[in-house]
Formats: sequence, structure tokens, C-alpha cells
Amino acid sequence: MSPTAQEAFKFCEKIAKSHYENFPVGWFIPKVSRKFVYAVYAFARMADDFSDEPRFESDRTARLDDFGKRLDLAMTGQVAAGDFLFTALMETLEKTDIPAKLLKDLLTAFRMDTAKKRYKNYQELQSYCVYSANPIGRIVLALFGYKDPKLLSLSDQICTGIQLVNHWQDIAVDLAKDRVYLPEEDMNRFGYSYDDLYSRKINGNFQALLRFEISRTRSLFFEGKPLLNALHRKLRWQVGLMWLGPMKVLEKIEENGYDIFHKRPSLTKANLIRLFLPILFGKFS
Repeated sequence: MSPTAQEAFKFCEKIAKSHYENFPVGWFIPKVSRKFVYAVYAFARMADDFSDEPRFESDRTARLDDFGKRLDLAMTGQVAAGDFLFTALMETLEKTDIPAKLLKDLLTAFRMDTAKKRYKNYQELQSYCVYSANPIGRIVLALFGYKDPKLLSLSDQICTGIQLVNHWQDIAVDLAKDRVYLPEEDMNRFGYSYDDLYSRKINGNFQALLRFEISRTRSLFFEGKPLLNALHRKLRWQVGLMWLGPMKVLEKIEENGYDIFHKRPSLTKANLIRLFLPILFGKFS
């Protein structure tokens, strides 16, 4: 039996709310649009698990390919009986201006994760972010009717920044999966080797390396910041939270002496509450 659209969106909401951490999804987005954000987030979350979680080790590619086929069907208004996720996605594509290509881009990023474990330089990492992060911002802007290329470009800066923050806070988590997002070129520049990394060595070289990556990441957020004043109030609140949250994580990395090996830097509920006031009053620092 096929689920109703309401049941399908509830399924997606449950997935979204059980996973997001530093950058809560949909808090300030109008209820009429929030369900579409949940559908996209659930799609990305499940596909990411396929590329990442140990339980899918033996059939990552097959599962991602299956998602691709189901997405193609949803684009033509076809969904298999009992498919909650793609019922919600089909409804999302029918009722919004979200380009299906952006969902395909996300799948491209997850396929990259199954095959690519190292990045030679920052340019390679940026290219990955084009598929893994930037589509999310563009999807949210599409929901609100924003199509100006300049605004899309500003969104890309913020979303790439968010992706990089996730990489820096998860260095230890990714290392356990034999995945390194620190660009090899940067590691060589600061005299920090893969052996050092696998030994979880925190020395002056590592601190200098992360200081450099954090500085470059902050620059992306500030380059994208003009987007906030160009947005509708409630969307500005949502994007503002997505701007301030990751910036706070970068602060936590610095405050902890760049030790991401023994304590993963993340936001507490208290941190999130303290972010609300400047967001509501439009004061982003």
C-alpha cells in the first residue's frame, strides 16, 4: 500500500530531526515549506549513510545506484508502493521549483565518498563541496523563489564553509574510516604527515595546519554573509543559524587547542539557545 503524502513527509521529518546537530533544519522555515526541506534532508541523510555507515560496506554502490533509479522514477511521477521517502520527494519535485539536478548532485558526492579517501589539494576539496554541500543551499533558496546567480554564489560560499567545518570537527571520526579531508598539499606545507595523523599527534605543526584551515573556512562565511540581508526575514533567521552555528564550532576547536582527537567539538543546547537572540534581532557577529 502506498503511503499518503502526509505519512511520507512525517517519515522524512522523523529522520531529519533525529540526525541534525550543529545546523538545525527548518526551525524558521514556514510550515508550508518545512516538509519539503525535511524530504530533501532525509534523502541526503539516508544516501550519506549508504556511503558511510559500516553496515552498508558490502553494497554501498548498489544502494546509491538504487536511489538514483528511484529518483529518476520520482521525477516522472512514479514511485513504488510503500516507498515513503520517494513519495515525499516526488511530491516535493511536483510542488516546488527545486531542480532535480541538485538531488543528483548530492548522489554524485556520496558516490565520490565511496571511492575517494584523500584530497591532493584544496581545489579538489572545493570540487567535492560543489556536489556535497552547495546543492543544499540552492535547494533552500529555490523553495523561496530565489534564482539570482549572485545570491546562489553567496549561498555556495556559506555551504562550502559548513561542509569544511564538518570535516574539521570530524577529523578523528573520518580517520577511523580511513578517510582524510585535510588537503595533502596543506599537510606537506605545515610538515604534518599521514603517520602523524594516524598517530593522532597534536603538535605545533598540526595546530598551525588547523589554524590555517579554520582561517580559510571563516573567510568563506564572511564572503557569503551578504546573502543574509538579501533574504526574507524568516529565511534570514534560518540561514543566520546555519551561519552562526558552524562559526561557533570553529571557536570551540580553537578554544580546545585544536585537539579534535579526544573531544569532538559540537554545539550544546545552551550554545544554540545563546545563538537565538542575535538571530531574532538580525545581529550576526
